Order: sequence, then C-alpha cells, then structure tokens
Amino acid sequence: MSKLPDSVLSCTDVNGDLLSDGVLRYAFHQLLGNNGYVHVVNVPKSFDHVAFLKELGDFQPTPTGTVVGDLKPEADMDDTYHAQNRKSLLPHSEGYEFRGVPPRYLGLWCVTPASGEGGETTMLDGNQILDEFTEEERQRLFDTAYEWKSTDGLSRRGVDVRVEHPVLENRKGGRVFRFSYNNMIVPEGDELAARLRERGKEIYDENHIAVSYEQRDLIVWDNWRMLHSRNAFEDPSRHLKRVQIAAPIDA
Repeated sequence: MSKLPDSVLSCTDVNGDLLSDGVLRYAFHQLLGNNGYVHVVNVPKSFDHVAFLKELGDFQPTPTGTVVGDLKPEADMDDTYHAQNRKSLLPHSEGYEFRGVPPRYLGLWCVTPASGEGGETTMLDGNQILDEFTEEERQRLFDTAYEWKSTDGLSRRGVDVRVEHPVLENRKGGRVFRFSYNNMIVPEGDELAARLRERGKEIYDENHIAVSYEQRDLIVWDNWRMLHSRNAFEDPSRHLKRVQIAAPIDA
C-alpha cells in the first residue's frame, strides 16, 4: 500500500516567501543524505532545475543518449514494457545493465502533471529489503555476478545491452545496490537471487511511498540506495524531464 512521502522540501517558508539559496541547499542536502530522496514542492517559475541539479555532479547520458530527457507516452510503446508509455513499472534501480558505475542520483521534474488518477513516482529505501537477508547472504550478493539486460522497450529502440554485475558493490562514496524485478536474469536453482527478486517486490509493494506531482515539482534520489517505479495513468499529456547524475570518476 502506498504511503505519502516523508522527505519533502518547500521552496517557500510559512509566509509564502522564497527560501534563500543557502537555506534551500542546506535543507536539500540534509534530507537527501538522511532519507535517500527529496520531493521539492512550491517550486517557483524562476527555478532553474538544470542548474540546481548540476551542483550534484555531471549529467550522464541515458541509454538512448539524451542528457536532459523527456518522459512522455509514445504511441508505439503501449504494447511493451517501457518508461515512455502509460503503464505501471516494476521496482528497479537505474543503470544496472551498463558497464561501470550506475548513476549516483536521478532527478525528475514535472512539466505537465497527469490529470486524473495515477502517474505517481513510487520509491523505497533498498535497505528495507537488504535488512531481511543475513550477513552471509549479503556477502554472496557481493561475490556473485549476475546477468542484467535492457528493457523490452529499449530493445525495440535499438538498445539491447547485457552485462554481468553483482547485486551489491562497494564504491568510494557508498554501497551500490542493483535491482530489477524483471531484467535481472536469475539462474535456475539460485534460491537467493529468486528470493531477492520476489521478496524484494513484496516489500516494495507493502512499503513504498508514492509521490504525486504538481507543475515544476522536483524529485531527486540516491540511485545507489533507492528503488523506484511508477503507477499507471491515463492522461497522455503527462510530461516529466529526467536527468541521470554520474558518480565521481574515482567512485
């Protein structure tokens, strides 16, 4: 069952006045570090989303090469699993199927919110899943490489990538948790990987938060820690902007 977000930052104070840049940035980084994500609300028209997010690090191209991308439904994608349609998505982290380090942060901001029900971005702290596994089991997730593949929608667009990575990996700056319910290849007989996938989705479904958008709302999360997905929606005018923010080169 969805819960309301508990890491919310308003760009305005109790009097409706805009926060100073220093106060806004202090509160943003505090919430991001403590909770793994921030939902920024009451965003003024003058707010520069790109410049604000650039302060977290360099932008990383998405699988199709866009650096600042558009998330809008595409008519020819309604029959497949893809971010750019109106169907729900399954819990995952980002960048699991590419070589190297996944993006450290993801940012989404709302150009046009969906009217009617649905369209929420949902998230869960991955530690809630990992806490159910023993230290020995978590070590096996560090030590075992699994195959990861691109989504069906990306494959249709010509991005058909497969790579091997462990689920858990230590990098400078933190621990990487890779997760994809439908695009991590679970070997036959691997009880641990199968339980991670199935129990992970159960915990996600029971405990995730759901973020509803107003125009210009911004969500930023730690992709090494948080899993995310999306609720289905009907309104084809829903439009978000998306950036992936790379980890430092020496991560």
